[in-house]
Amino acid sequence: MAEEYDLVILGGGTGGYVAAIRASQLGLKTAIVEKGKIGGTCLHRGCIPSKALLRSAEVYATAKNADEFGVEINEAVLNFTKVQKRKQSIVDQLHKGVQHLMKQGKIDVFDGFGRILGPSIFSPMPGTVSVEMTDGTENEMLIPKNVIVATGSRPRSLPGLEIDGTHILSSDETLELEELPKSIIIVGGGVIGIEWASMLSDFGVEVTVLEYADRIIPTEDADVSKEMEKLLKKKGITIVTNAKVDPASAETGASVAISAEVKGETVEYKAEKILVSVGRSANTEGIGLENTDIQVENGFIKVNSKLQTKESHIYAIGDVIGGLQLAHVASHEGIHAVEHIANLEVEPIDYSLVSKCIYSSPEAASVGLTEQQAKDAGHDVKIGKFPFKAIGKALVFGKSDGFVKIIADKASNDILGVHMIGPHVTDMISEAGLARVLDATPWEVGQTIHPHPTLSEAIGEAALAVDGKAIHS
Repeated sequence: MAEEYDLVILGGGTGGYVAAIRASQLGLKTAIVEKGKIGGTCLHRGCIPSKALLRSAEVYATAKNADEFGVEINEAVLNFTKVQKRKQSIVDQLHKGVQHLMKQGKIDVFDGFGRILGPSIFSPMPGTVSVEMTDGTENEMLIPKNVIVATGSRPRSLPGLEIDGTHILSSDETLELEELPKSIIIVGGGVIGIEWASMLSDFGVEVTVLEYADRIIPTEDADVSKEMEKLLKKKGITIVTNAKVDPASAETGASVAISAEVKGETVEYKAEKILVSVGRSANTEGIGLENTDIQVENGFIKVNSKLQTKESHIYAIGDVIGGLQLAHVASHEGIHAVEHIANLEVEPIDYSLVSKCIYSSPEAASVGLTEQQAKDAGHDVKIGKFPFKAIGKALVFGKSDGFVKIIADKASNDILGVHMIGPHVTDMISEAGLARVLDATPWEVGQTIHPHPTLSEAIGEAALAVDGKAIHS
């Protein structure tokens, strides 16, 4: 028997399950089709497990330097088996929580692979979903009034440098390592590559990063990239920019080797393993897009400002549509799509208001335009920058490298962008995000009384610095 729904969601990741919860709140009969575990990449192979490992790496690094705090530890010993066990226990706890939310919202979850069918006896429009059940039972047929495609993404590799899971890894395999390698080459110095470089270095692994662009984390503000490179090198990480990796040169055996063209010369790099971190590819294959008029461009599903595809009753959200491939973006896109389905009035998402975070050590976070983007957009800018070295709490905390940088428009005084690198800035960026949402000026942020001693004082000081009024500079 085919089951009818107001909404069927393909993919139970962060975007998919949040969309389902919002649909349930609005009284829509909803189903999720998920071939893996509810929670998706973020919960099981991304955000949560990687941050759990990063926290263990941070604690280990702190323990090794405990003498700086007057705490004498004879020897800090890393038990990586326990590290992995802790990571998994966190994932399992959150997984149970999401499962509970599905039951609480009376959301049907189908464990299987969903495929959109074309017009049929069930519906004159494409959208009927056939579910190949994971347990091998007969396919389920779901007849929805609306569909949300939230199938996410997977790690991308370089042609010719294929992931073998043993010597050449993606982030998926690296998360499941039973023991740490002594050395690793990370191909790609973007957000994910830099988080892994920081973490593995803190665990005691010898790390080399090969980045094709002229700087690491090239989408961030140039000052942040420069500071991040300086501080990672201080940790002992080798960073090579302008490195054109030759995938065909990869050799595997007892160790691995790969060559890259650097400043016109071919240089060979050797390590125990290679981690390929060159972005993510959308999961669009096999889900039946060919049975619809849905358009795919550069591997991503095209949508309008309401997140509708060419088939107006079929929406797409999250990594599968490209853009900012962030869990919190997928969640808000899911809510946005559902509210449009429910005929609520919704405004297009302003992606310039989205905060971005890098959970390395040091952390980095940003919202809005970089200095170069602001200038390219024609803004006459004024900038305030304040170092954590002048913040008492940062010195107490033992991590005083980095800064807060605020970019504002001279004419309107509007804040255009905020960029941070230093301790716990991923927890601080939301203040800047709110300032952007409210069109705040540096003066307004500077007038906000930031408690002392806190790391957040750096934001207030940077805001005052925009107009040359910082107190402790």
